[in-house]
Amino acid sequence: MDQVRRKLVLSTWKAPKEGNIYGKLTVNADIALRYLEYRSQKTDNKLTITHFVGCCIARSIQKTPTINGFIRWGNFVPHQEVSISFLVALQEGKNLANTKVSKADGLNIEQMASAIRSSSQKLRKGKDAAFQKSQKSLRFMPNWLIRPLLWFSGWATSSLGVSLPMLGLESFPFGVCMITSVGMFGLDEAFAPHTPFARVPIIVLIGAIRKTPIVKGDEIVIAPMMTMTATIDHRYIDGVQGAMLAKHIRHLFENPWECDNLDAPPEDFHV
Repeated sequence: MDQVRRKLVLSTWKAPKEGNIYGKLTVNADIALRYLEYRSQKTDNKLTITHFVGCCIARSIQKTPTINGFIRWGNFVPHQEVSISFLVALQEGKNLANTKVSKADGLNIEQMASAIRSSSQKLRKGKDAAFQKSQKSLRFMPNWLIRPLLWFSGWATSSLGVSLPMLGLESFPFGVCMITSVGMFGLDEAFAPHTPFARVPIIVLIGAIRKTPIVKGDEIVIAPMMTMTATIDHRYIDGVQGAMLAKHIRHLFENPWECDNLDAPPEDFHV
């Protein structure tokens, strides 16, 4: 594990006190995968399930407004836009970085892919000035100072909405949702605890896609099934609202062209 990442873990994690909801949603990814392949060929741009899930989550959060906000002085304050973030593995998994996509609910799949890819390339090439500044600050900081500093920076950026350029941090740096893929590591599903300084209402993990026998009508068929798990801050959402969020996501998996702002599938795409 990278030295800076280990310092963060050792200095910030403690026994959880928050009331969290843990849930998982398993979806048939068949139509979504075929639509992604169709759009990839049309646009000559590789579109992945992560890009699609980003669109699904952003649009579903927009329709579940109690998630799209932050806590300030004990009160819920709504965001004016839906911003989400993706965790990017660096140095062959030894370190992690965050890339934020602003106004994500208005992006189509290709725009989402472009935003994630552009930011990820900068991070992996060491050309993201803000990330380099934050890493440099933490690398030479004593462990005992990291916990209070990260608490303060998380409170300032994600509760007050203040940027801290000296630490390489913008306001609300993690948006309203953090997304990461564990499927690329071969995991079918996993849960993640809330990162203490991120202060996001929801964390979503994308699992591996597996061919699985399912019942369709009166027949057993093989379908590519995928599980997404979520850790949700109970201050923002309860079970009923969580079910609404899951309903929106499932609907988009069954109608993926809606993430491209289309009311119906293209004529040359066969559902």
